[in-house]
Amino acid sequence: MDMSVLIALPVIIPLIVGALSLVVLKNHGAQRLLGLLGTGAVLIAAILLLWQTHLNGIKVLEVGSWPAPFGIVLVSDLLGAIMVLLAAITGFATAIYSLKTVRKRFERFGYYPLLHLLLAGVNGAFLTGDIFNLYVWFEVLLVASFALLIQGGERAQMEGAIKYVTLNLLSSALFLTAIGLLYGMVGSLNMADIAVRLTAVEDPKMVTLVAMLFLIAFSIKAAAFPLFFWLPASYHTPQVAVSAIFAGLLTKVGVYALYRVFSLMFTAEVDFTHQVILWMAVFTMLTGVLGAASQFEVRRILSFHIVSQIGYMMLALALFTPLALIGGVFYIMHHIIVKANLFFIAGMMYRLGGSFELKELGGLYKKHPGLAVLFLIPAFSLAGVPPLSGFFAKFILIKAGVEAEAWWAVAVALFVGLFTLFSMIKIWNEAFWKKAPEPAIEIPAPVRNKALYWTTGILASMTIAIGLFAQPIYVLAEMAANQLLNPQLYIDAVLGGGRL
Repeated sequence: MDMSVLIALPVIIPLIVGALSLVVLKNHGAQRLLGLLGTGAVLIAAILLLWQTHLNGIKVLEVGSWPAPFGIVLVSDLLGAIMVLLAAITGFATAIYSLKTVRKRFERFGYYPLLHLLLAGVNGAFLTGDIFNLYVWFEVLLVASFALLIQGGERAQMEGAIKYVTLNLLSSALFLTAIGLLYGMVGSLNMADIAVRLTAVEDPKMVTLVAMLFLIAFSIKAAAFPLFFWLPASYHTPQVAVSAIFAGLLTKVGVYALYRVFSLMFTAEVDFTHQVILWMAVFTMLTGVLGAASQFEVRRILSFHIVSQIGYMMLALALFTPLALIGGVFYIMHHIIVKANLFFIAGMMYRLGGSFELKELGGLYKKHPGLAVLFLIPAFSLAGVPPLSGFFAKFILIKAGVEAEAWWAVAVALFVGLFTLFSMIKIWNEAFWKKAPEPAIEIPAPVRNKALYWTTGILASMTIAIGLFAQPIYVLAEMAANQLLNPQLYIDAVLGGGRL
């Protein structure tokens, strides 16, 4: 297959399938079929894209045959290709899970077209080589995610959506302001070209100011300290399938943007910018895990843990050593799978136990031992228990922190890991181990659907596989980290001989 087509497919497919879903909006069966076929096609395209990028290096598609830096480009390096594959896996799992959990009234209001639009926005953000188009794709996924968030129109949803959209609009305004200032300095929007031109800017303080604007904007998107509260206020309110794909993907777009701009564009003042990121990472870990410890609603606990885990990813960027970036990429790969799966399992707990509140749950281990095992795998992985994927991700980051002599950051990371384990044990004890509250809720047989078990089971198996076969994942993460630490590879691919 032509590589130029392959780079565009993860964006083009969901846009086309989303449009077709609008055409058959009143046909629920056709929408569901398109949902499976579309997300499955994106998954196949993502696998091929990562394979080709791994074999042949960074590749570039010049849209409309306009050469960079004058035209729009799509760029597939290893980090971008990895992120696209993770998005495709999450999207396909969400489509399968949605078959038995999304109500027809939500389908009538455009659930599947919005899901495809969200995937197009996420993949577009991962593949764009243009800073303004990164903003455009951010807005695409913001529109789609907001529409998915408010489906149902319940009071809690609307309250969460207001916080969600307000903070994200603030982030977008800061992002657009930073783009304007950056364009005024260098006269380009192509990220590779910007990286070259920033080296010639005579006012380094202005560059640092613009870098801080990007840091704030992307940190809001990533739900980092201090403007993270929109996430635990909103992610527990929509349908479970929506919560799961949000948990897996949306904040990682912000993390990806941080990795991209602070490894490619803003590398002149690393001692200052990455020290700021380090402080933000530590407080993000702490506030997230302490917030989770204070909650007794399953999805709220998991939402706060998204925040704490974002701190680990930012810690890797802050340390900015080869081992730290390997750990950061490894952590992202682990976390997207685990966090989406935990939200899927939370939905099954609700369907079988009748509530998300821990005080109203109980006895699930005795009645549904399979679900109990499925919960323990991602829960222990999130806490970093060996030999699961989370253990190796955290081990690499801790080792990188020790080598960098960031002792206090290492201490906080270990503390957060212990409190994460505490939260997971709390869910296990309350929902699975203790006796069911009286009167027990009678759950009709149809909710015990095999498709849900297959979806969560496959994701749990991936978590185990990443842990047991960590070496090839480590090698892939190492290659991605090497590209991040050698931005000239990206620049040459976009502006030089790597052009298709």
